[in-house]
Amino acid sequence: MRSNVISSLKVFWGFKMDFELSNEQQLLKDSVSRLIADNYDLQKRGAIIKSADGYSKTVWKQLADLGLLGLSFSSNYGGFDGGPVEQMIILEAFGTGLLIEPYLATIVLSGTAIQSAADENKKSELLSAISNGDHLMAFAHSERLSRYQLSQVETRAQLKNGNWILNGEKTTVLHGGIADTIIVTARTKGSDRSTDGISLFLVPAKTKGITINSYPTIDGMQAADIKLSNVSVPQNALLGECDKGFLIIENIEQHGIAAVAAESVGAMQCVLDMTVDYLKTRTQFGRPIGDFQVLQHRAADMYVAVEEARSIAIYAAMMTTEKDTEKRRHAMATTKAQIGISCREVGQGGVQLHGGIGITEEYAIGHYFKRLSMIERQFGDVEHHMTTLSMMDSPD
Repeated sequence: MRSNVISSLKVFWGFKMDFELSNEQQLLKDSVSRLIADNYDLQKRGAIIKSADGYSKTVWKQLADLGLLGLSFSSNYGGFDGGPVEQMIILEAFGTGLLIEPYLATIVLSGTAIQSAADENKKSELLSAISNGDHLMAFAHSERLSRYQLSQVETRAQLKNGNWILNGEKTTVLHGGIADTIIVTARTKGSDRSTDGISLFLVPAKTKGITINSYPTIDGMQAADIKLSNVSVPQNALLGECDKGFLIIENIEQHGIAAVAAESVGAMQCVLDMTVDYLKTRTQFGRPIGDFQVLQHRAADMYVAVEEARSIAIYAAMMTTEKDTEKRRHAMATTKAQIGISCREVGQGGVQLHGGIGITEEYAIGHYFKRLSMIERQFGDVEHHMTTLSMMDSPD
């Protein structure tokens, strides 16, 4: 499997990447890393998970005060004109701390949707609000039958008497239970699998007819299943052009892939460091278990997997701004396939080399494993993206 991914990376590996952080970017990295190290340990994280909201309003306010929530938005809307590298730096640091705050849902997914499709008034209103930490959003697209197929949308929207009427169900909506506004995808024409005829709508979470069932995921995050029964929103709730939402949805997912790729690198590096330290200190038969060659080889495989993930995460960040749709689509499928392989190699390796302690709630390695396992499947698993790459690379 890995050889197939590496061969599909020939374009990427074919050019020299001279990647070095600027002084400002290095300062950002140091600041975010210090914030996480000083304020977000395993015990505090556990308390946040058990809280009613499933995230810390205090931490969220700190992120807003530091300008991290609006970093990637235009200064015209309260942001700081940051680019994909700055976004990557933030997400990698979040990965080291296993942050469970709704950054991916609100800033990356919903923020991308607003920047891509909203008119100037909506951009000014919503981006400013989420940059200040005053407004949470969620992106509701997945359905029970979609199985990673972005065009599989059964939720329907019809225009009646000047209002849009939405009916359908969405599943696994990340942080959907705490969102103030939910971006809902719905079919406005065509068959359930057609890329044409999908539209996006801004729906206040407290709109009549919405039922939200919130629940925890295995990695400590929160998700929700959302049912829409004759939900009525005004005509201006339409986000972007009617029937032309598929490319926007695809762009949202691609930014999501780049985000979790960066996050996974931070998490995997922590797993690797913790595992190497454990191999050096855990003794068996009167010697550190790291002296045994077979365990050294496993640790070396984990190191290679982390470095592969780091390289592809940088590539993904760069490709989020690629104008060529096909090139960007290929790059993100390649990224997610490699990230999935690396998550599996590092996560499983870390737990197995730690032995029984690796699966206890009191020890951090198991929590990293759960998050990496979730990232492995988020926005499509390895098999899905390898199939996509095979179809794209096929001469037919």
